[in-house]
This record gives sequence, structure tokens and C-alpha cells, in this order.
Amino acid sequence: MTLKLQGEANDYVGKGLSGGTVVIASGKNASKRGDVLAGNTVLYGATSGQLFVAGQAGERFAVRNSGAVAVVEGVGQHGCEYMTGGIVAVLGPAGLNFGSGMTGGLAYVLRTEAEHILNTEFVQPHELEQMEERCLRGLLETHLTLTGSPRAFRFLAMPSLPFLRIQPIHFQGTLEGAWKAAAPRIGDWLPTPAAAENYFGAQPSPAPQYA
Repeated sequence: MTLKLQGEANDYVGKGLSGGTVVIASGKNASKRGDVLAGNTVLYGATSGQLFVAGQAGERFAVRNSGAVAVVEGVGQHGCEYMTGGIVAVLGPAGLNFGSGMTGGLAYVLRTEAEHILNTEFVQPHELEQMEERCLRGLLETHLTLTGSPRAFRFLAMPSLPFLRIQPIHFQGTLEGAWKAAAPRIGDWLPTPAAAENYFGAQPSPAPQYA
């Protein structure tokens, strides 16, 4: 099931999400301005499914997330708090105390944001590996397709993505395993690097309406 909202949402979007896809957008100008399109405590306790927000969300984004995949263009304080699984990509600003209590899953934040926001008692930043670059590009392509986000379009046009991986200090398993568990459709692309390269590429398909 796919739920698409054109406009703004309140707190607790996707609480307990256990499948399906939620898309929130309000036009390309809202994305460019960094409008807040979702409230606090989004994806609380989610176990699977996907969320794409072409704008910012409030505090405690993805708190206690254990398996959902999310793309959002900014979050408030305490992002990914107590997260145990899933994938979260933040395409804009992030508040303080990011990753507090995080014991599983992976998050991706802009390099320019990572220095001062992390709770380093629980998480550490890492450079992207080649596999992650391909996966993130695939996730951004999906975000662009579903929301028309000019922010995603801009990142996809870059030769390398300006993100760092944020992972728990005591991370269990492998990066590929984490992506396959949280995003099986993306995981399906990983075993054949040539096919993955053909899909992800370095440049997005021309789409003037998103520029």
C-alpha cells in the first residue's frame, strides 16, 4: 500500500509502521525552503516499510525504529534515538543528540552536519563505502521519483555524495546485510555490481521539471 500526502502532516506519522510506503511532499519550493512537513516522533517504533518526506520533520525522528527505511530533508533534536534497525537518510540539517541510544541500523547525514550533532557515546561517523554510495543513489532516485525533490536531484548530480555513515559503536553484522534487511528491493540489486552500476550511475536521468 502507498499513501501519498500533498501538504503537511502532524506528529507520529508512521507510528508502528509495519509495511507499505508513505510519501509526504508539498511542491519543489517547499523542499528548497526546507519547510517542515512532518511533526515530532515520526516512525516511532516502526518495524518495516518506507517513508519519503520532501521537507523537514520535527524532533525524535525514527525513535525506536527497528526496520523502516526513511528519507527526510532535515530533522530536529534526538534523531534516530534508540534506533535498533532500518535505514535513515537525512538530506538536510539535523539537531543535537543524534543517535542517542542507537544500537542498530544505519543513518546517513551530510558531512557538514555530522561534526557537532552526534551523541558520540553511542554512534560514530564513517566514510561511505562504494556499495553504500550505490545504495544511497538508489534511495535518492526513489525519493526523487516519488516526491520530485530538487534537493535529491542536486545530490544525484554530484560525482560523489556528501554524506557520512552514522553507525552504532558496537555495530553488529555487515553493511550489506543491514541494507538487505531494511531495503530488500535495494538489496536485490547488490549481488551483481555491474547491474547496480548501470542502475545507479553517476548522473540522474534528465528531469528539467525538478531543476
